[in-house]
Amino acid sequence: MRGGLAIDQSIIWYLIVGALLLSMGLMASLLDRLPVSPAMFYLPVGYILGPAVSGLINVAPDQHAELLATLAKLALLLSLFTVGLKLRMPFRDRIWRLPLRLGVLAMLVTIPLVALAGMFVFGLPLGAAILLGGILAPTDPVLASDVQIKHVSDRDRIRYSLTGEGGLNDGTAFPFVMLGLSLLGVPLAAAYTNDYAMLHVAWGVAAGLVGGWLSGWLLGRLVVGLRRRFRLALGMEEFLGIGLIALSYGATEAIHGIGFLAVFAAGLAMRRIESTNSGLQGVDPNQAPAVAHVPHAGDKEEVATHPAKASAYMTETVLGFNMQLEQFAEFLMVTLTGILLSHIGFSAAGALLALLLFFIIRPLSVALALTGASVTPLQRRLLAWFGIKGIGSLYYLMFALQYPWTAPNGYRSPALAPHVSSMVLTVVAMSIVMHGISSTPLMDMYQRRRRR
Repeated sequence: MRGGLAIDQSIIWYLIVGALLLSMGLMASLLDRLPVSPAMFYLPVGYILGPAVSGLINVAPDQHAELLATLAKLALLLSLFTVGLKLRMPFRDRIWRLPLRLGVLAMLVTIPLVALAGMFVFGLPLGAAILLGGILAPTDPVLASDVQIKHVSDRDRIRYSLTGEGGLNDGTAFPFVMLGLSLLGVPLAAAYTNDYAMLHVAWGVAAGLVGGWLSGWLLGRLVVGLRRRFRLALGMEEFLGIGLIALSYGATEAIHGIGFLAVFAAGLAMRRIESTNSGLQGVDPNQAPAVAHVPHAGDKEEVATHPAKASAYMTETVLGFNMQLEQFAEFLMVTLTGILLSHIGFSAAGALLALLLFFIIRPLSVALALTGASVTPLQRRLLAWFGIKGIGSLYYLMFALQYPWTAPNGYRSPALAPHVSSMVLTVVAMSIVMHGISSTPLMDMYQRRRRR
């Protein structure tokens, strides 16, 4: 206290958050001109705010795991739904083979390779090694915005593949995370090592995809029908999107399905209704409210109730709103990653693992997954490089830290949970920096070669 005045800790939080948000709003145009991603700015800011530098904010991963897992889950659900809304090509289109190969086959190669590295290079027990593989296998659907599709009619194979992969593998990695936790003695995950484990996994995947699709399809058809026939359910499309995310996730989890797959499938279903009803092509998701407006379209209510435009207006408005929220989620989660890294410290083992993952494991898994695929050598190399790690890995780490791990007798490495946490956060930080620096120049080079 000085002069009878003291600054409350909450006031400091308001000042920090306000200054950061205003800075990003003012610097957004500048960052667009530079070969860096916004996440590369958020990460060092978080690190500076943490205990390693200023000590203004101190968030311990193990002590705040439940809160951090909730925040990361909300950001991830929002992003998965947004990814589903972006993918407009029908499933019969051959381009879908690429994200399916990357999101399933490449992940099934990545996890055991990371687990083997964890056991034989870093001395982790089997359960922790499998958990590490499950945490680091997903590619990020938020931080990969520079290499994702730019508009919903984009058929570029790299952009479409990476976008679809980011939507799929956050859900398909869940059984492996649970398997690792089961081997570490977590009772919640015991179903993933019993005699019915494969049936449990198959049900989770099927219930997630089918349940999410039905939720998105039914809601989309209901809203469009109400608007066309009765001029009801007008406006508040943003509420519809958030409500569908919560409903599809909650309903699927209630029947023991994988909720992340459900939210992704719900986004796909909503987009599918739009593509079959409207026939609009080449729309720009950054101009969502205007997408359904064509000459003589009239006002918003007329467009929202038009037989051919109602679903497009609804879908694009939801997409535009979600993309705005996604940017805020990126800011929050990457800044938190920097704060957590500032608390727990960089890991030499994590840095080595990042190099193994980026330059050996990811390229090998992509090469195996794309065997026989119709992609050029350049496209194959770029797909191998852009295995970006981020919010999905952060969520699974925080999810795992909510439960006590039982290390096998004789394990002599540093305390297991902090050791794995430091490795994961280091890998994510290195991915943000290395992929953030390289994404713009590599994609520009790729586009120049395509034009030639």
